[in-house]
Amino acid sequence: MEDLSHRHEPVGTLFPEPGPAESYKISEEQIAQFNEQGFVSGIRLCDDRQVEALREALARVADPGHPRHSLFHEYHSNESTNADTVLFHALGAWRVEEAFHDLLWNPAFLIPASQLLGGSVRFWHDQLFSKPAKHGGVVAWHQDYSYWTRTVPIAHLTCWLALDDSTVENGCLHYVPGSHRWNLLPITGLAGNMEEIMTVLSEEQKAAFRPAPIELKKGECAIHHSLLVHGSYENRSERPRRATVINVFRDGVQSARDDEPLERVPPIPAGQAMGGQFFPLLYDAAR
Repeated sequence: MEDLSHRHEPVGTLFPEPGPAESYKISEEQIAQFNEQGFVSGIRLCDDRQVEALREALARVADPGHPRHSLFHEYHSNESTNADTVLFHALGAWRVEEAFHDLLWNPAFLIPASQLLGGSVRFWHDQLFSKPAKHGGVVAWHQDYSYWTRTVPIAHLTCWLALDDSTVENGCLHYVPGSHRWNLLPITGLAGNMEEIMTVLSEEQKAAFRPAPIELKKGECAIHHSLLVHGSYENRSERPRRATVINVFRDGVQSARDDEPLERVPPIPAGQAMGGQFFPLLYDAAR
């Protein structure tokens, strides 16, 4: 079956042709909040029909027997080592399912991303996160860029899209406001101990560690800086907490190493701008 990473435009009709760019722009107040706190939230990306299509696509890829399963860069039926705290996590859904592929070109995300990045928007990679009802696991505190140091400079954004109403009860995203101004922290694990990050924080950072819950309605997103510390707690509720994530960077970001940027993706020599089949230009700010 076709690897959708060869297609650098929408392939279906789930997302209509974009309207005027002005209709998607976030406000100056939202941009100021992003600069001050490291995030902006509550941006509507998808309607109910689009959310349902993404949920159905997630259900299909959750089956390891999916015919395009081998295209995932990473795939963890449970990234936690504990069967009682399940965290489904996968990278590469845009190559596998049309709905996740076409989501990347949604102007409701790309226009705000261009505003926040100050330029054209290029794809980095996507992620799926799913916490089942009653026994969903944590996503431990981390900075996204700590996993992305193979690209420079830091000009990256993460868009976290809720596929369910995401609340404190079912393990919503939490941000530590202002932590995007901290130093790059060591990696302390993604699906383990929520308190492990305290071992790498300074006393000043510990004092400023005041997480804020980011509750979202299904179809809404939060966009955050790649150095912002964030995580989410267990889901012990009666409802699942499903999400998809789009990671992007400003066009012109370069490779920092000569090895694979993602698993089974050809190396891009250090110093060369990221691009090609796996890192398409999603939005040209000059157009």
